[in-house]
Amino acid sequence: MKKRNIFILTLLLITLTIHAQQSAEAKALLDKTYALFEAAKGIRLSFRAASLDTGGNEQGTMEGTAIIRGDRFRLETGDLDIWFDGTTQWVLMKEVNEVNISHPTGEEIESVSPLALLRIYRNGYSLMPPVNVTVNGKKAQLIRMTPTAANKEYKMVEAVVDHNNYRLVEVKLTLQNGSKQVVTISDYNANYNYSDTEFQFDQSRHPDALIVDLR
Repeated sequence: MKKRNIFILTLLLITLTIHAQQSAEAKALLDKTYALFEAAKGIRLSFRAASLDTGGNEQGTMEGTAIIRGDRFRLETGDLDIWFDGTTQWVLMKEVNEVNISHPTGEEIESVSPLALLRIYRNGYSLMPPVNVTVNGKKAQLIRMTPTAANKEYKMVEAVVDHNNYRLVEVKLTLQNGSKQVVTISDYNANYNYSDTEFQFDQSRHPDALIVDLR
């Protein structure tokens, strides 16, 4: 997948809470989910991301792992690795062994930072009441979010939260053209305690990589 799809993946992984015209029950559920996410000193999870066309057919998939601590994160996939330490971003493109370094702008941070993305959805979306569903044999609750403005990139966001532990299980974004981005989350573990260096690129581990400094 292209770099932009990695950013979309990050958005999918942490789209947890919004605050406009919303169901009180849904808000309480997502507030609890977000509170646990925010309190964690380190989260590690596995994911499978898929792009679907308007007919529901998979057009591309990606699997990998993510570690998260507040607004810091690291994504590891077959094609790309991304580190973000809250200020600097490193993107390793494995096929060409090239690392792009940048200081994202405020707008760009909204595409890569979990906490910044959470702030995006505090306004501009309506929250529907939770619907009970079963995912992989587990009870969960589905919350649908629809934008209040017509110019939003997504016409619907769907989040599935585990009924027992308030963890995100799946997120689906429906784009305005009807295509979808879906991420299924597994092996969620919030018992880690990550240091700052976990979210920074270590050049000694990639001595032959071409460094492109865009700062």
